[in-house]
Amino acid sequence: MPTIEDNLRLWNEEFDWSRQGEEWSSGWGGSEAQWYGTLFPRMHAFLPAHCILEIAPGYGRWTQMLKGHCEKLAVVDLADSCIEACKKRFHKDTHITYHVNDGKSLAMIEDTTIDFVFSFDSLVHAEKDVVQTYLAQLARKLTPNGVGFIHHSNIGMYVDPSTGELPCFLPNDHGRATSMTARRFKEFCSAVGLQCMAQELVNWGANAALIDCLSLFTPRNSVWARPNRIFINAGFMNEASYLRKVMTLYTCQSHVRADRQQLGAERRDT
Repeated sequence: MPTIEDNLRLWNEEFDWSRQGEEWSSGWGGSEAQWYGTLFPRMHAFLPAHCILEIAPGYGRWTQMLKGHCEKLAVVDLADSCIEACKKRFHKDTHITYHVNDGKSLAMIEDTTIDFVFSFDSLVHAEKDVVQTYLAQLARKLTPNGVGFIHHSNIGMYVDPSTGELPCFLPNDHGRATSMTARRFKEFCSAVGLQCMAQELVNWGANAALIDCLSLFTPRNSVWARPNRIFINAGFMNEASYLRKVMTLYTCQSHVRADRQQLGAERRDT
């Protein structure tokens, strides 16, 4: 069970961020393929949004996508090194604000100001106490019709309640939070006046187990509110494999892209 201290030490001190987290998108053929092929289609109905909150941006792999879909973007991370990296990376984007928190608090975000909250590939490492605390605060931070899209762990559904252990066939190679499940996320939402609208249970990596969940939620009286729909998607990684193959046909090599970007910059300067 990774604690806040464990996560802070890993992401702030131990992890090699030289690839800015892009290695986690390699299964899709890169972050652009993952965004446009997997993430954006699941969220496009709620974007653009006036004010977006991103929780745990890391080095900005998704920040680079979100920043073009809002007038204001707030990013919050417990690792100050990640926030400093984002400040440097997006220094030209004046509509972004940056915050270091304690791994739980959103006190720096004004109530009823967030139209869309997003977190992907980060809170899968957050145990139930962290997720519960975030949701209790998001119930206040979201606007009346605000929406949240959060990727979290579901590996807890495989934990043996009598031993507290995962079965031997399911090693926790990806460091998922063993106390989190999709059902628990829905219960946390209900307790604070939020409504889960959709939960997609997905596999990750080579294992077919549904260790993750993509949860979509909104305030209970929101125009978006509806009874929760659950989709079991054991082929999620097949989607990634398909996108990776397709992207090899339609994306240019990195040096070609760099040359084209330089050419575009030179044209704008003339």
